[in-house]
Amino acid sequence: MAKTKQTQKLLEIVARLRKECPWDRKQTNRSLVPYLLEEAYETLEAIRARDAKALREELGDLLLQVVLHCEIASETMGFDFEDVARGIGEKMVRRHPHVFAEGKVALGKHSQQWTELKQKEKPRKSLLQGTPQSMPALQLAQRYGEISSSVGFDWDDADGAWDKLHEELEELRKEFKARKRNRKRVADELGDVAFCLANLARHLGINAELAGRDASVKFSKRFAKMEAKARKSGARLAEWSPEEWDQAWRQAKT
Repeated sequence: MAKTKQTQKLLEIVARLRKECPWDRKQTNRSLVPYLLEEAYETLEAIRARDAKALREELGDLLLQVVLHCEIASETMGFDFEDVARGIGEKMVRRHPHVFAEGKVALGKHSQQWTELKQKEKPRKSLLQGTPQSMPALQLAQRYGEISSSVGFDWDDADGAWDKLHEELEELRKEFKARKRNRKRVADELGDVAFCLANLARHLGINAELAGRDASVKFSKRFAKMEAKARKSGARLAEWSPEEWDQAWRQAKT
């Protein structure tokens, strides 16, 4: 019961903020979009860092965004937090008949069942329709792969995805090495390689988007080490020779 009381208290706080705080009062669902995205990414950062304290705080900030959006909707769209909670609860029950109703489903068949139930609830011309194309590219590619795989369109295993990746890399190499390089065709082949990479990651049980972010973070740390070395020696990074860059990079990696 204590948990329910805290949720109710948060709802009351946000309702009061909408009435009495000038900043909160002027917000709309649209104006809050940047904050919703920022809090989602900050939550991802806490998860990546495996920081329990930060994760609790960031989940709270993310929850605040959800509650704010619901409070605004209650004023303008005719639904509130209770409706949202009821809706997602009912959806989870419908989408998990193997848990809440008679029947069992094997782990490998869960995605197929989910896709079939979703298509019955919201019939679409394409199973991929409804997946937001504004998602990060690698995440979108992996999600498309998951959906198409749920109905049987997929490689049998990671080896098939690996072979397809090499096929796409060869096509990219040909466009890159062409006597008269065509920028659009190179971009198309590069996109195909990225798509295959994301789906190879899926077959390996790896989140391609998070793996890419981890690689970028790793690069930033190594680059910072090179910057520190340059400052210590009184050198300017822009004046380093290729050999000096290579040596500094190798040292940063170790």
